[in-house]
This record gives sequence, C-alpha cells and structure tokens, in this order.
Amino acid sequence: MFVAASQTAAPGTQEDDVEVKIGVQFAPRELVLESAQTPAEVERAVTDAITGQETVLTLVDEKGRRVIVPIDKLAYVEIAEASPRPVGFIAR
Repeated sequence: MFVAASQTAAPGTQEDDVEVKIGVQFAPRELVLESAQTPAEVERAVTDAITGQETVLTLVDEKGRRVIVPIDKLAYVEIAEASPRPVGFIAR
C-alpha cells in the first residue's frame, strides 16, 4: 500500500491545500478531499499506484484521514488548488 503524506507543508495551512476529486466506477458521487500535499505529490501518488503493483490508491487529507480507493475501480483523479471559502455574509 502506498501512503502519500505531506512532508513539506504543515497540515491545515490553507494556502498550500490541494483539492482532489476522485471518480469511482459505479459510484454516483465523486470523492472530494483537501490535502496539504502539493499537486506534484498527489500526481506522483496516483501515478505510482496505477503503474506499480499496488492494488489501492491511498491519500491523506488535511486532517490526517486516509482515503483508500481500489485501483481497478478508479475512474479519474482531478487535482486543483483549493479555493478559499468565504465565511459569513457577503454583500454582492
């Protein structure tokens, strides 16, 4: 099992968070997690899991929770910078 954990960014730092969307075959909704890893680290974890002898992709979110997806059920992985969410009321 390959566990990708951030070694460069401290968990919970908003400016370094990456949003990862994982599509799973035959599942109506995608998995969405925010990770303190860099986009390159997430991409490396996905590539290593797909090309290696691993049977699961394991990613760790910003709170330390693990998301484990069987490689044979993986449909797609979308990696994007997390956008800051506004808090409170916003006048438009």
